[in-house]
Amino acid sequence: MLTTPGGDPARWVSGVCQGTLGELFQGPLRPGGDADIAIVSFPVDRHSWVYFAPGAGSGDAPPGEPPLGAKAATAARLFLEHFGLTLPPGRWSTHSDLHVGVGMASSTADIVATVRCLFRIFSLPYDTGAVLRVLAAIERADSVFLDEFALYLSGRHRVVRRLGTGVGFHTAFVMEPGTVDTAAVTPVLRRHYRRCATEYERCLTDLLKGFASGDPAAVARAATFSSVLSQEVLPKDTFETVLAHREEFGADGVFVAHTGSLVGYLFSCRPAPSLKGELSAFFRSLGHQCSFAQGGYA
Repeated sequence: MLTTPGGDPARWVSGVCQGTLGELFQGPLRPGGDADIAIVSFPVDRHSWVYFAPGAGSGDAPPGEPPLGAKAATAARLFLEHFGLTLPPGRWSTHSDLHVGVGMASSTADIVATVRCLFRIFSLPYDTGAVLRVLAAIERADSVFLDEFALYLSGRHRVVRRLGTGVGFHTAFVMEPGTVDTAAVTPVLRRHYRRCATEYERCLTDLLKGFASGDPAAVARAATFSSVLSQEVLPKDTFETVLAHREEFGADGVFVAHTGSLVGYLFSCRPAPSLKGELSAFFRSLGHQCSFAQGGYA
């Protein structure tokens, strides 16, 4: 049992944040020029956890549980400075389901989980504005600090439109090897967005209509269109094959991590065990291990 130096059981305080399976849309908010890059992140039922035990010693964390990473530690410092607080003696510990560098918003989720833990340590009401200020000082971010879909400007840290919780999917996906440096490819993306401004405008319009009507099939079609557009600038090795077999597996659409390495199928209904077997064999034939997860909220 975890104990404080005085021998009393320590009470862990936690903060939790969901990750993503890439995006259902990434593109320009407005066509032409250097339009802001907008995203509709695809939340997934996988998480980052951050724990703090007030009064716990450095050797009292569960074995194998790492301390705060660099960005999360920076988030804690910024939070304390913003509120003029001092962290009591204690022990940080973390755990995550999220893979790093593939498009699952792992670092953003770590930051948000840390800030949520701090709100609980000090018994402060949760303040989204404070979360955004911390994120803006550290990195471009996904909208995982919200518990709903949103059209979000990741560079400006601005929520353009909340899209609710009425849409959800079951997914089958793989992670291709390698990572993408988002900052390095931003100029390439902006040139691509200017060339394809009309297509992106239509894609985003269709996506927002799908969310407004609570129609997962329409959302999946728009997500597929966004993935096809992304393939023109940051291609995935398996994408064309995955797209070509969509109807065979009865998937409603295809999604990707636009600046990551995830590729997968969207299903509005849970795949049967037999279909999961077929999907697993298909992705194995492409050289990848298939994973299944629930995304969205409905």
